[in-house]
Amino acid sequence: MILADILRDALERGRRRSPELLAGDVLEGEEIGRGITPAAVLVPVVDRPEPTIILTLRPETMRKHPGQISFPGGRIDPGDADAVAAALREAEEEIGLSPAAVDVIGIADCYRTVTGFEVTPVVGIIPAGLDLTPHPGEVAALFEAPLHYLLDPVHQKVRTAEWRGRTRSYYEIEWQGRRIWGATAAMIVNLSRRLELTGSKGPDPK
Repeated sequence: MILADILRDALERGRRRSPELLAGDVLEGEEIGRGITPAAVLVPVVDRPEPTIILTLRPETMRKHPGQISFPGGRIDPGDADAVAAALREAEEEIGLSPAAVDVIGIADCYRTVTGFEVTPVVGIIPAGLDLTPHPGEVAALFEAPLHYLLDPVHQKVRTAEWRGRTRSYYEIEWQGRRIWGATAAMIVNLSRRLELTGSKGPDPK
C-alpha cells in the first residue's frame, strides 16, 4: 500500500472518531478587536521508506515569531480559491515547492493561534529528493523530521510559561536539538490524535 493511500485512509477513518483535540487559544486584548484571520499551512510528508515531515525555521529578523519552527504557510489571500490553494501557494513562495509535486491527502483540524489566525493544515505527500530553495526573507532553513517520531505522544511534552501575566500550557516536541512548539506542535498533536494509523510507529509503506 503506497503512503498516499495509507494516510488518506487513516485520515478518513479518523474523521469517524471524536478524539480530544486542541482547539487553540482564546483571543485577548488587541487580538479581539482584529478578529480571526483565516490561514493555511502545508504539512509536507516526504515519501521515503521512513516518511518525514518538512519543517521550516523562521529568520530571527522576522517581526512575528522570529526563530520559531513552523510549516510553510500563511494567511489565505482573497485570490486563493480555498485553504488548499493558499497552502500550496505559500509553500511555493517559502520553500520553492511546486504545487504540481504535491499529492494533497486532505485537510486536518483547524487550530486557532493566540495571534488571531484560524489555521487550516493541509496534508500532502511529496516525492523524496526534490530540489527545494528556501526564500531567504521568510525561511532561514528547512529540515525533515520523522513522521512517526512527531506523531508519537511520548515525544509531545506539555510545558508551561508565563505570558501576559498568566501561566499558559503548550506542547513542545524536540528533535535533534530543534524545538518545535506552540501552534506547530499543537497541530502535530491534533494530527496524531486524528489519524487512525495501525502500529505505534506510524505508516509503513511497503
